[in-house]
Amino acid sequence: MELTIYLAGQIHDNWREDVKRKAKERDLPLNFVGPMENHDRSDDIGEEILGEQPNSIAKDDTASDFNNLRTHVLLGKSDIVIALFGEKYKQWNSAMDASTAIAMNKPLIIIRPQILHHPLKELSNKANVTVENVDQALRAIQYIYDSE
Repeated sequence: MELTIYLAGQIHDNWREDVKRKAKERDLPLNFVGPMENHDRSDDIGEEILGEQPNSIAKDDTASDFNNLRTHVLLGKSDIVIALFGEKYKQWNSAMDASTAIAMNKPLIIIRPQILHHPLKELSNKANVTVENVDQALRAIQYIYDSE
């Protein structure tokens, strides 16, 4: 049984590649989807589709529309959502995707360091599982496949 995992969270580093590599090392039958990882394309997609916008606010709004469409479709088709919260970047997109997963009744695994326990306590209490690192998240998924 192959599961589709939506990898929610910031797109400024290669954490997704780490998840994919470690899942492959564990021979987990997983398919991964997520937001557009090309940050410039994500910011420019509204103008790519609709043409030049009159100002930066309109440009941001149109890009947001298309990115929200992508998220809604791919997150909706996923079996599990993993939302990563790190210490380095603002985590608005992670919080939005995690909240969307909860609203769509999608199983949710939150990855967050212990230092972020307090600001994420309500979200963590709505998630199925909260862990501190990628390895723990993959062990949680591995447990779905274990027969003993």
